Amino acid sequence: MKVTPIRTRVFKENELLVQFIIEHVPTLENRSVLAVTSKIVALSEGRTAVVSSDEEKEQLIRSESERAIPTKYVMLTVKDGMAMANAGIDDSNAGPSTALGVNKLVLLPKDSFAAASNIRSSLLQNYGITELGVIVTDSRVAPLRAGVVGVALGHAGFRGIHDYRGTPDIFGRTMKITQTNVADSLATAATVVMGEGREQQPLVIIEDAPVEFADTVDPTELHIDIEDDMYGPLFA
Repeated sequence: MKVTPIRTRVFKENELLVQFIIEHVPTLENRSVLAVTSKIVALSEGRTAVVSSDEEKEQLIRSESERAIPTKYVMLTVKDGMAMANAGIDDSNAGPSTALGVNKLVLLPKDSFAAASNIRSSLLQNYGITELGVIVTDSRVAPLRAGVVGVALGHAGFRGIHDYRGTPDIFGRTMKITQTNVADSLATAATVVMGEGREQQPLVIIEDAPVEFADTVDPTELHIDIEDDMYGPLFA
């Protein structure tokens, strides 16, 4: 599998995202997967806010969350069925503050699955290809682990999960639980090369990925109800 980051100019708020991608990715091979950081997807949608106090920021986080629990450093929240810090609201690489003491924040995209699908449709037509995956990526901290890994907020063009249940292992025993999260795994591969600082690499091309391409995906295929999740008691 080949994972190639694309260095770009700084993306501007409310800019046309597909044109930005085409500007920096002149060709795209059939059966590629394009990872796009959620930051520029959100900026293209104008999903920003300004706050002048910690209280205003907390109110914004709670308004963007399905559940919110204060912790030592951040708010532990559930948004769009995923656990994350501060409802994904971030001030890094958000652009300059509008005034002294006023912080500009970038929210998550309104609907990352719809965004991935729209990007894919436009790029299929532009590049004249028939199979393409698109992932809208973000970064997350796993419980009891230092550092961030990637996560797919939304994806299009491929199956997000590989289900081993009902198939034999190498010794012939039937597997009952194991599923591989393909979408988040590819998002993590992209996040490693995108970087989290000044790299300016918001696009990543993944080639020869072991994915099953598909024209439609189920947005709920990676979702687990909080009542059934092993981390569910942390939100009790």
